[in-house]
Amino acid sequence: MKILVTGGAGFIGSAVVRHIIKDTDDSLVNVDILTYAGNLNSVVEVAANSRYSFEQADICDTTAMAALFEKHQPDAVMHLAAESHVDRSIDGPAAFIQTNIVGTYALLEAARNYWKALPKARKQAFRFHHISTDEVYGDLHGTDDLFTETTPYAPSSPYSASKASSDHLVRAWHRTYGLPVIVTNCSNNYGPYHFPEKLIPLIILNALAGKPLPVYGKGNQVRDWLYVEDHARALYKVVTEGKVGETYNIGGHNEKQNIEVVRAICELMDELAPMHERGYSLNTKHATLITYVKDRPGHDLRYAIDASKIERELGWKPEETFGSGLRKTVQWYLNNKDWWQAVLDGSYQLERLGQEA
Repeated sequence: MKILVTGGAGFIGSAVVRHIIKDTDDSLVNVDILTYAGNLNSVVEVAANSRYSFEQADICDTTAMAALFEKHQPDAVMHLAAESHVDRSIDGPAAFIQTNIVGTYALLEAARNYWKALPKARKQAFRFHHISTDEVYGDLHGTDDLFTETTPYAPSSPYSASKASSDHLVRAWHRTYGLPVIVTNCSNNYGPYHFPEKLIPLIILNALAGKPLPVYGKGNQVRDWLYVEDHARALYKVVTEGKVGETYNIGGHNEKQNIEVVRAICELMDELAPMHERGYSLNTKHATLITYVKDRPGHDLRYAIDASKIERELGWKPEETFGSGLRKTVQWYLNNKDWWQAVLDGSYQLERLGQEA
């Protein structure tokens, strides 16, 4: 197959790109506008492969999208391009409306026009895979409740509302026009190449720098954590084996309170990069850096995914436990200072400027 991946320079998108090029025989077109969250250094290990190509383009640009479909003739689309940071959506929702709603609409129309003109066999085989989030469901109030594929939508933030809207658009294009779509909703991802504004990389890098480790409220918000490489495997399985018109929830079976996550990182940092190696007294622990800060508006308390459908129907389940995945993640950040230092100092964006030149 040839797969067109939108947002392939982002966190989850780059994991999908690396997985497809390294672990399959498929070809891939990475379409990314390279906003602040797009980083070509995240795909550098596969960029020279003959089955990989990159196109810098805006999914909101219908003319550009139509031209890319015509040029590359993909067999499937994996749509990951999105604005995804809740705090940013609260401060500036306009970008989320534009990218997540208008951009998805533009991509759907480009895909639909391309798909209509395909020969019969290729038309039947074509797939439009829309990657979304469990945040569209709002939050869970019971301690045993789980999000299923039929949970009603109740988004809380501008981010989750924009993703809910894009989900509805994708399903409408299937029902009204027959576009062969599949939707997945995932829990919180973590792992290598994660932009440092998100919780786990922020805590790791702040701990390494001896800075405060900010925890919203009491830190009792519960999330289901999914290792990003497990997610990439699940997404590929869905686009190649999933049933048209279906939704699949993807979760890691790892429910943790935020404060538990922060403390687990502190313990790993104490083991792998003890503070005394950086000039602190011998028994100083990273947990002393934990700082509780004012909670953000509309903060959902608990998310948890029932991922039994994808396991039952497609045979996928996560390979990493939270303990094994978190250890790999902390170790990756300790071993890859060049990647995250370029993000922190902004030099990674020279890649974007180079592409635009």
